[in-house]
Amino acid sequence: MALIGAVALIVIGPEKLPRVARTVGTLLGKAQRYVNDVKAEVNRSMELDELKKMKETVESAARDVESSVHGATSDFEKQWQEATANEHTALPEPPAFPEYKHPKKKWRLKQGAVPQWYKARSGVRTKALSGAARVAKYRPHKFT
Repeated sequence: MALIGAVALIVIGPEKLPRVARTVGTLLGKAQRYVNDVKAEVNRSMELDELKKMKETVESAARDVESSVHGATSDFEKQWQEATANEHTALPEPPAFPEYKHPKKKWRLKQGAVPQWYKARSGVRTKALSGAARVAKYRPHKFT
């Protein structure tokens, strides 16, 4: 490197050497970027080829699964036709069950978790009273 630098200094001269060095540096940078771009393009094309191969294998596997499903379906249909064709081996009808009825008549009515008899025994209020009704209930009676 030093030998090349010394020859360039003698041949080109000290005034033009910095400008020539800058030009050579920019050209080398462009060449490196071009080489890197070519490498990246080659890598992308290789990856694309790998993806195409992978896609083909997945598609072939899907076709195999589809053909096996169609084969199993046709086998099932044949067996079903054979089973339903024989009236002697027909399955008996299931027993008839009565129609379902909801067990609670008032299913919209909210019911508490604590039974009414327990509330009555322990003195828990079961019905809400308005303010006027509460006053009328607890007002002392007049003796007239």
